[in-house]
Amino acid sequence: MSPKTRLDTDFFGPDDRWQTVAGVDEVGRGCLFGPVVAAVVVLPEAAIAPLQRAGVTDSKQLSKQRREQLYPLICETAEAVAWGLSSVAEIERWNILQATFLAMRRALTKIDRPLSRCLIDGNQRLPKVSLAQTSVVQGDRHCVTIAAASILAKVWRDRLLERLDDRYPGYGLCQHKGYGTAQHRQAILQLGPTPLHRSRFLRSLLQQPKQISLF
Repeated sequence: MSPKTRLDTDFFGPDDRWQTVAGVDEVGRGCLFGPVVAAVVVLPEAAIAPLQRAGVTDSKQLSKQRREQLYPLICETAEAVAWGLSSVAEIERWNILQATFLAMRRALTKIDRPLSRCLIDGNQRLPKVSLAQTSVVQGDRHCVTIAAASILAKVWRDRLLERLDDRYPGYGLCQHKGYGTAQHRQAILQLGPTPLHRSRFLRSLLQQPKQISLF
């Protein structure tokens, strides 16, 4: 974790206990392709120090290999884990922010224990949730529970994109996982968008003259 890491309990309320506090994070919000995925993790107090020593931090700061190594460790030590997603159709219908909130709510509803609070990465509260909430800016860097959720969400979505690469060859999904790299944008211009591309995100790209190269 970051040298500025705070104790997860810094974000607890006075009546919260470890077994009733969940970390929530998402991945895929800025992608051009595929769903947005959220993960929820409930950790026992005894798991925090070992997960810190193992290197649990913001998933974006970890290599693919390290995320894959930490994924089973988090699942084995957690009290509860769950995932939720919002489809491309829901992203198109509601916009990416509302679809992200929906994925988070879906993940929370799958936790099979009473929760007193959720710790959410970012600066926004999760609407339509009666649970107490604490929003933590850069929470995946400063809070182990949120960092663990970020890793679970990232690995789950990456695995999905690797399977979808077989269904939609030529776009390089295995490499960029749906993000708007030059390779991905060029493939869209050459091959056209698939049903799992987010048309809201492609409007400016598809309005460019066909002969323009992005490399």
